[in-house]
Amino acid sequence: MPTLQRNGITLAYEVHGAGQPLVFITGVGYGGWYWRKLVPELAKRFQVITFDNRGSGGSDKPEGPYTTRMMADDTIGLLDGLGGKPAGVLGHSLGGFIAQEVALARPDLMSKLILASTTHGGLNVVPISPEALKVLTDRSGDPAELFKRGVAVSTGPGFADRHPDIIEELWAYRMSNPVPPAQYSAQVMAGAQHNAETRIGDIKCPTLILSGAEDKVVPPGNADLIAAKIEGAQVKLLPGLGHHFPIEDGELTVKTILDFLERV
Repeated sequence: MPTLQRNGITLAYEVHGAGQPLVFITGVGYGGWYWRKLVPELAKRFQVITFDNRGSGGSDKPEGPYTTRMMADDTIGLLDGLGGKPAGVLGHSLGGFIAQEVALARPDLMSKLILASTTHGGLNVVPISPEALKVLTDRSGDPAELFKRGVAVSTGPGFADRHPDIIEELWAYRMSNPVPPAQYSAQVMAGAQHNAETRIGDIKCPTLILSGAEDKVVPPGNADLIAAKIEGAQVKLLPGLGHHFPIEDGELTVKTILDFLERV
């Protein structure tokens, strides 16, 4: 992967296609690979930019603490380094927090915004479901078992049972691209401390709030809470899908993204 030095670190990134930039920001523990099901089709119409957040993949892994504003500055540095053109930005989970901070800090870089499987942060959110909380806090079992339990509760009902091949692919990725424990925790804490509730209304670009209708990790009720604060924001729930909807149904995810980007 090519790299670029910005905001005091080296970021690993990839660019596919040509046209208006479309940037993807991942959640905790994942790198640009997360978007592999979406990139080929979207790159036919956009310059698709994916990258590894600080602490993961081929990017630098400095010691924490991290903040979502710090990680937004990484993203801003990458966009400026690649030409500084206004971009469509999709942030998923922790990436949604980062995308909010990019939109607030540099509205000139943001043409359209998609906030996926995320919240505005703070106390006034719909919390993780008890089912998901129990699974994600139960650390019994070997690493593979922990991972598979976590993916099962983070995807739509029955997805893991129907697609063991995809679960194995995800596990292989995580094993070949491990995030060191300290840096993983730094990403988690950056998300836990994010709070844009009183600021998110300053986002003025066209915005889509996107969620799996069966998301147990970030319940879809959070989409309406965000949309109520951003003027003109649209909400789209993807039926039958969970927190990892870009992995679960790439075709539907691409269609939904294109419907928004090309209609607005």
